[in-house]
Amino acid sequence: MLRLSALYRYPLKSGKGETLQQIGLDTLGLDGDRRWMLVDEASGRFLTQRAVAKMSQLSALWNSAGGLTLSAEGQPALDVPLPGSEAELRGVTIWRDTLRVPDAGDEAGAWVSEFIGKPTRLVQVPLARARTTEAGYGKDDDKVAFADGFPLLLIGQASLDDLSQRVGRPMEMLRFRPNLVIEGSEAFAEDGWKRVRIGDVEFRVVKSCSRCILTTIDPASGERSADREPLATLKTYREHEGDVMFGQNLVNDGVGRLEVGMPVTVLE
Repeated sequence: MLRLSALYRYPLKSGKGETLQQIGLDTLGLDGDRRWMLVDEASGRFLTQRAVAKMSQLSALWNSAGGLTLSAEGQPALDVPLPGSEAELRGVTIWRDTLRVPDAGDEAGAWVSEFIGKPTRLVQVPLARARTTEAGYGKDDDKVAFADGFPLLLIGQASLDDLSQRVGRPMEMLRFRPNLVIEGSEAFAEDGWKRVRIGDVEFRVVKSCSRCILTTIDPASGERSADREPLATLKTYREHEGDVMFGQNLVNDGVGRLEVGMPVTVLE
């Protein structure tokens, strides 16, 4: 029997992940997932661990007021309120998308600039300003917040176990930053899924996830693997047309709640 074995949320794009037992879903995926992002103050270009590995050590947790609580070693914690309707809009760029989204204000800007080491701003995306998903996949009106291309990422536990065995040491699931982990399937069974149901919510599997250098960063220490693992091993058996694939991108059809332990049904 397939079951949902883990749930993860990443309130800040490329910040630390939260392990959850249950969570709601809205039209952008998990409630509060990747609704915040750091951008270069001058250019508005988005920042991630790809270029700033220390972001793996930045804790940005969703708080009960709907805002964000920032914390990092050597800096006092800061509660950042959800920007209101009067917040300044800032032009930002994420991959090929440009949009205008609320800026979190100067106090948050000073805090993240101190952490990053250069002028940086914190921005948030409300539902009304969300992007559309990557063209050519899913439906034209599918929406995404600040995730790379799609609202949700699913990985089978058996797929990670297979990879760890090949690498020769345990690989942490958080290296791959999934939202949903499924237990009870064979390794890479998710490659063949088109639609699944978890609880009362149905999901479309729209695209395999291509992986990058971010997977070589230890989520606990922020250090890059000297041997470029697990990317080096993935290249030997999970490369397709020059991309290394691991995990499946999903879009949820409808809203509801998810809880660890829920049964998972493959519909197609």
